[in-house]
Amino acid sequence: MRTTLGGVNSPSVLLLVFDLLGVFFFAISGNLLAARRNFDITGGLILGLLAGLGGGVIRDVILGTTPTSLREPIYLLPPVLAAVVVYLLGHRAERARVLIVVFDALGLALFSVTGSIIAIGGGMNFPAAVILGVLTATGGGLMRDVVANEVPAVFNGSDLYVIPAFVGAVLTALVRFNDIWNVWTGSVIVVLVFAFRMLAWRLQWRVPQPMRGWSFREIHAQARKRGSAFRPLWVRRSPATASGSHATGRSGGQGEARDAGSSDAEEQGRDDRSRTGGAPPADPGDGSDAPRADG
Repeated sequence: MRTTLGGVNSPSVLLLVFDLLGVFFFAISGNLLAARRNFDITGGLILGLLAGLGGGVIRDVILGTTPTSLREPIYLLPPVLAAVVVYLLGHRAERARVLIVVFDALGLALFSVTGSIIAIGGGMNFPAAVILGVLTATGGGLMRDVVANEVPAVFNGSDLYVIPAFVGAVLTALVRFNDIWNVWTGSVIVVLVFAFRMLAWRLQWRVPQPMRGWSFREIHAQARKRGSAFRPLWVRRSPATASGSHATGRSGGQGEARDAGSSDAEEQGRDDRSRTGGAPPADPGDGSDAPRADG
């Protein structure tokens, strides 16, 4: 028995089960995030729909087919069921941070597999199938986080998110193009991607961070301060720079002369005070008022 998913013929049981499970797990993560943000059940249902169906819609639109979630009503059942389950959990769902990551990782692993399989069935080559697999796995979570005003996990550098999806999509494409795709190989890939994602989250694996504070203006200003690193040492400076340095040298010399003159004046004053027994010297400005010493 075969059915049509994403406009292509696929093994009905395996692909349908994987796809519906991925929708359910992503919808659970969306509803748990809504509970943590104190959204009502309607907000949880919306986040669940975005997380569970968003990636598949992006994939199907790129493939030029009607999104599977709009053509097959059964895809609307997992988000509704996820909203009811999280609603029944009550206040316990507000502290389910670990569960959000777990269900998100499960959906990521399943969608990286189903997205690549459906893309290959739609006539895509190897690179395109990998890209669509990654988009299917990460698109729904990206929509969920943006709507919930969270930093998307795709852009969060604290752990790996896109790389596990990329690994799953690559492995799935390799398996499918070598005609060894079946329930066992698909299940092994899902387990590997899920374990990779959870280990990356638990151990805080991350890719190298970009250098902070880099911008064109700052780099240009620093380069002007340092000068060109490739300028030969024997190249003369420009006339403007040379005149500026000469002016600086002249002003520096005048300042040193002023400092030397003031030092000499202070030294002369100390000598005068020592000769007059410590008394301050007479004011030489007006000779008529100066005291006269009688013999």
